[in-house]
Amino acid sequence: MAAQTKTQAAWSEMVAALAEVSERFCGEEWGVSGDQDIADSHRLVTHILQSALYSHAEFDPERPVWRRIVSPTRKFTGDNADAVYFEAPVRGDLAYRVTGNLAGAVYTSFTVELGSSEGRYATGTGGVLNDDDMDVDADGNYEVFLGGEPRDRNWLELPADAGRLTTRHYFEVPRPAAADETLHIPLTIECLSPVGPAPHWNDDMMATALNRVTTHVLGKTVQQPIPGSYPLPTWVSREPNVLPDPQPPGTMGFSAFDAYYTMGRYEVGPDEALVMTGRWPECKFGNVCLWTTFGQTYDYANRTTSRNRANTTLEADGTFKMVIAHTDPGVYNWLDTEGREAGNVFWRFFLPTGTVGRIETELVKLADLR
Repeated sequence: MAAQTKTQAAWSEMVAALAEVSERFCGEEWGVSGDQDIADSHRLVTHILQSALYSHAEFDPERPVWRRIVSPTRKFTGDNADAVYFEAPVRGDLAYRVTGNLAGAVYTSFTVELGSSEGRYATGTGGVLNDDDMDVDADGNYEVFLGGEPRDRNWLELPADAGRLTTRHYFEVPRPAAADETLHIPLTIECLSPVGPAPHWNDDMMATALNRVTTHVLGKTVQQPIPGSYPLPTWVSREPNVLPDPQPPGTMGFSAFDAYYTMGRYEVGPDEALVMTGRWPECKFGNVCLWTTFGQTYDYANRTTSRNRANTTLEADGTFKMVIAHTDPGVYNWLDTEGREAGNVFWRFFLPTGTVGRIETELVKLADLR
């Protein structure tokens, strides 16, 4: 019998890793039980695998290409109905030039992810550059440099452990931007350092690509802490149907320096509704999304499961009331639960000025709203 090639061995390791993830991450060890949670957890894994194959298998920091991170059919790590995200591989010893256009986004930023090379899960944030700190021409065009010699404007340092660049393009329009198939965001990236010609694909390269897939899947699943085994950020509520004061997330991986977040778990019965009352702060962008327990947005392409300032109806005093319920209660600002009696509600406010007030919550009977 012929010996396995490196590709065949890497393929076997990938298949074994998927089996491990199904058994552990989608099972009792991670607190998963019941048909719905088992289905949701496996759906998350298929989306992570899709990301690993689509992006990370062929990530090449010497010849980077932008890849869209999440979409209506690829969701993880708390995606956003009102945003489009891209990622590209980078390396700390190389220099890059990015060109793009705001394309109508109210907020655009570039974030350096640390420790994220070779498919690994990001361990921290190395720097953020947003459009307030960039030179942008009258038509929305910009040019950004990463690594290399420091520049006074439109430049981000690349630390030695920089592995990936994440872009955020946030839109406040009535229909979720992430579901708009006509939306085009011009974006290019090129390596300015001399790297030589691209090698041809062979057994070593294919095995390495498959190893990146395995690393990416494991890093987002069984290599993460088991829920309940680690302290939550202070902006994440420990009590259902309650939201903490919005706060900056710090330097945790996949976070943005210039945002305020607040998040909590909702629990709403068939005859109940959760009313969230507050006031949009002065900010570049603000929205609320509903997520599954596994950090995937609900079906924003076909249901109203998120809101931003462009599709929120305000009270006479400028405040709002958002209503989480299973059926349309016939009031403004309904958020559709898809019939899920429990899930997560997540608020984002980017570049706020002044106070970002708490979102007050009240669990009421659905009949009282109607």
